[in-house]
Amino acid sequence: MKLFAGLGNPGAKYAQNRHNIGFMALDRIASDHGFSPWRPKFQGMVCEGRLGAEKVILLKPETFMNLSGQSVGEALRFHKLTPADLVVFHDEIDLAPAKLRLKQGGGHAGHNGLRSIHQHIGPEYERVRMGVGHPGHKDAVPGYVLRDFAKADQDWLDDMLRGISDGAVSLAEGDGPRFLNAVALRVAPPRSGVGKDSPKASGREKGPTTMSQGEPAPSSAPDAPDGRTALQRLADRFR
Repeated sequence: MKLFAGLGNPGAKYAQNRHNIGFMALDRIASDHGFSPWRPKFQGMVCEGRLGAEKVILLKPETFMNLSGQSVGEALRFHKLTPADLVVFHDEIDLAPAKLRLKQGGGHAGHNGLRSIHQHIGPEYERVRMGVGHPGHKDAVPGYVLRDFAKADQDWLDDMLRGISDGAVSLAEGDGPRFLNAVALRVAPPRSGVGKDSPKASGREKGPTTMSQGEPAPSSAPDAPDGRTALQRLADRFR
């Protein structure tokens, strides 16, 4: 069994904030993979389902970000899980928008939700770091993450959430590289090196379609036999 915890703040006021991208990721997984309806439990909202062969519980703490560890710790203890069974989805200001990374263990880098989880269960859990960009100055960070995503962010945000859902089975099964590949295929799909107008696109080389002025047009018919006598040909040369 795995516990996927998405970080954010409860309520419609915060629903579209950058800080709530963890909630958004879990909502997408639940919707796409046919999870049970959300219900209140563990000081949060939970739903259950299967990703491949793995049973997975999705948890959105409603303790507000700074106390996320209370909810996550309670869920782990109830299900007799360890930090190794936990994956946390959270916003990451140190990554550019549309960038995503996996991290196992390590520090909380000042993220208040991760800080709280560290206090309750320690640091040895997996994180899905979802880049939202940096406002440019550390004093601007609180206001930045508590503002809604801009309209210009909607395309890459939707691609990232789709990619996370695409790769959710791999993530639950512990195949990090395959999960990351699924996200990359949505966020930055491979581009063909051959354009539709290039010669190779049609399977043949393209030759010139026009001729320069004065250039005789090639004839597709074979040369006609010359019926003149040798004396006539010699006379014709001096005319």
